[in-house]
Amino acid sequence: MSLGVTEIILILVVILLLFGGKRIPELARALGKASYEFKKAKEVIKKETDEIKDAIEDAQEPPKEFKSDEV
Repeated sequence: MSLGVTEIILILVVILLLFGGKRIPELARALGKASYEFKKAKEVIKKETDEIKDAIEDAQEPPKEFKSDEV
């Protein structure tokens, strides 16, 4: 299901009627900032989950064996 040219034009006209020509750049700017913040937060969460995953994997490694004469 994709949008055709007619549907896109209709959506743009409705947005123009609802918000007016002066508010559209403000809305676009706010949407861009929100998108940037979302991507930044997504990267931070991914980095933290990778660090936690690595810490869990390190904790699950079996202990190194000792030679009997070293103890």
